[in-house]
Parts: sequence; C-alpha cells; structure tokens
Amino acid sequence: MAGIVPGVKGAARRSGDRLAATLFSLAWVVPALAADYVDVPGGAFQSVLPLAETPLDVVIKPFAMRVEPVTNREFLDFVQRNPQWRRDKVPAIFSESRYLGHWPSADAIADTQSLQPVVMVSWFAAQAYCESENARLPGWHEWEYVAAADATRSDARTDPAWRNRILSWYARPSGSAPAAIGGEANAYGLRDLHGLVWEWVDDFNALMVSADNREQGDPDLMKFCGAGALSMQDRDNYAVLMRIAMLSSLEGDDVTGNLGFRCVRPVTGAAP
Repeated sequence: MAGIVPGVKGAARRSGDRLAATLFSLAWVVPALAADYVDVPGGAFQSVLPLAETPLDVVIKPFAMRVEPVTNREFLDFVQRNPQWRRDKVPAIFSESRYLGHWPSADAIADTQSLQPVVMVSWFAAQAYCESENARLPGWHEWEYVAAADATRSDARTDPAWRNRILSWYARPSGSAPAAIGGEANAYGLRDLHGLVWEWVDDFNALMVSADNREQGDPDLMKFCGAGALSMQDRDNYAVLMRIAMLSSLEGDDVTGNLGFRCVRPVTGAAP
C-alpha cells in the first residue's frame, strides 16, 4: 500500500531510511501462529476522504481481514518468537519509550490482559507483526470500507442511531484497559472495529490534516482543511473525522493506550 513513510510529517523520509526500516521490520520475522481471516468482497465505496486525482467512489479490491484485533497474548507470542521486538531490545527509532509499557515485564502479560487487544505498539511493530502472518496493515480506504458496516448492512453510515453509537464510544474516557475481544460480528463477519480500540492503518501518515488550504493540491498527500471537515464528502460523520485527525497526528514510533491493529492479506487463491 503506497503512502508516506511514518516518522516525518509533511515530507517523505529518505529512500535509504525507508529501506533500512523495511529490512529491519520485515526481514527477520518468525511466522506467527494461524489466525482467523475472512474474505471481504470488493466494490465501489464512497469514502469520506475524496482524493484530488480520483473520483469519490473509491474502488476497493477484494481482500481478507483478520476477524479481530491482535491480542496481548498473540503479540506476546510474536515477541517471544522475534525478540528484536521486545520492549527492552527494540531500537528507539522504531518505538518510543512507552512501547508495551502496560505489560508487567518485557516477556510476560497479566492473565487479565490475555484476550484484550494489544495497545502501546508502534506502527513499525504492527507492520512487523502483520508480516509474520504473511499480511500487512490495511489501507485507510480498506479499513473505512469494512468499518462502515453494522450487523446486517455493509454500509450503515446514513443511520443516525449507528452514528450515535460510534460517537458515544469515542466520547468515553480511554484511561482504562480495553475489554476483551469478541463483540458482535458485522455484515462481513468482522468483530470489534468499533468499541474497543482505534487501529493503525498502513497509510496513516498520508491522512495529513492541514490548516493551510493552499496545500490541498499536493498530489502526494491526502490533505484536508482542519476547519470543520470542509474537504470531507460526508460532513456529518464526525466520528470518522476524529479518527482521521488522531491518526494524522502520529509518528510511526508513537504508541498510545487506545490504539491497536489488525492485518489484511490477499483473498484465498488470489495473486499477491
């Protein structure tokens, strides 16, 4: 998925730095245990982020997505198999000092954390984990596409009750640990896209919110005016705007207590 390399807001990282980051995060990863993925059909989708050089109807290719976010137990297995991603060994360039700071030690979790979505992980660590499942982080449009669904409809965004449920979750303080995974499945068979944690996307650093609307013609960035969603197709979808604003404020090494991830990969039998 093309995008701006994380860690440098508003400018691309030097190609040598990008290559080094990719080699470190992807080359030496021991495969993870099997995880449940479901196939998501593609289709035309009206994104809230219209791109300058594409129509509003974004064409989503079929892909497979992890049913639930990655849990602490799964990420613990990953760091045990790939100790370069332990919090006491990971290089500072790939994660800030709070990385996995909610774990009692670098190689152990509390029993109560086992089925909670892992948080306090950097974009680099999330990307490396997905590679261990022969997968990648979803692009923004892929994530937005599946997150628009409720239990019975592939696109519930015009339903005020659905929007209010999402907004009420966003309004709750996020100081406590997230609950365990296992919420109601949406129309695609995916769980916990809302209600537990926010999620990394591959191209998060291209979702740049800019206060200067003179920059809106930049073909390399999906930039939007920060003065009230003026560039968004759906101006009432404040929950999505909040997520975009949060993601665009991050660096690739940042971690937060309410940000986890899940992975995507090609559908079964499709070419990579």
